[in-house]
Amino acid sequence: MLKNSNAIVFFTGAGISTESGIPDFRSPGTGLWTKMQPIQFQDFMASEEMRLESWKRKFGGDQVMLTAQPNEGHNAIVALDKIGKCSGLITQNVDNLHQNSGLAEEKIVELHGNATYASCLSCAQRYELDELKVQFERDQSVAPCSDCGGIIKTATISFGQSMPEVPMQRATSMVEACDLMIVLGSSLTVYPAAGFPEYAKQLGAKLVIINRDETGLDAIADLVIQQQIGAVMQQAQQRLHSLLQPL
Repeated sequence: MLKNSNAIVFFTGAGISTESGIPDFRSPGTGLWTKMQPIQFQDFMASEEMRLESWKRKFGGDQVMLTAQPNEGHNAIVALDKIGKCSGLITQNVDNLHQNSGLAEEKIVELHGNATYASCLSCAQRYELDELKVQFERDQSVAPCSDCGGIIKTATISFGQSMPEVPMQRATSMVEACDLMIVLGSSLTVYPAAGFPEYAKQLGAKLVIINRDETGLDAIADLVIQQQIGAVMQQAQQRLHSLLQPL
């Protein structure tokens, strides 16, 4: 399928990042949201107390996301991109590891935002977390946007927050143009994001799912592999490389 496809779109979830040491959100007992309830967007907007709690969690919690490095799975995608096989990547992850692996920003659609920086909810001005952390530790608060006075928030999509219109449109365009979608490390339970692999299959693309556990779309997939993502992807891209070598 890799050899015969010319417009591959990757769809990545938490499973690819757990191989870089980043814990996921939903796994029973180990997921971040089993340890503390997520803060709803409407509560963040309405309550200064909730905003303070959000920043306290951000700056006082595990900093593994900021030190994590791309793994074999991320690097295999870049290798496939270099030989013209990757037309785009749609991710539910917020850890910036695809960018860090060397995949071009214009090929990446972040459906749930990015946790490695913050932005103003009114004017979209970007703020670096290191600067905000210094301010928070000094003042026990994060000041409003210096440009417009709006509320600053990590650049992720929270529960209750509307999905970003432009990324959703870009993801739809990618899916409509692809001939193979490869799902890496997603349980395919979070909608509307998880609807993209299903849509690709409906449009006639091949669907491959590589995930630790079963997913809701296994029955319609052309291939399901329940093994470690990095190892599978490295083997796949190396095998493809050998197949494409001239005799």
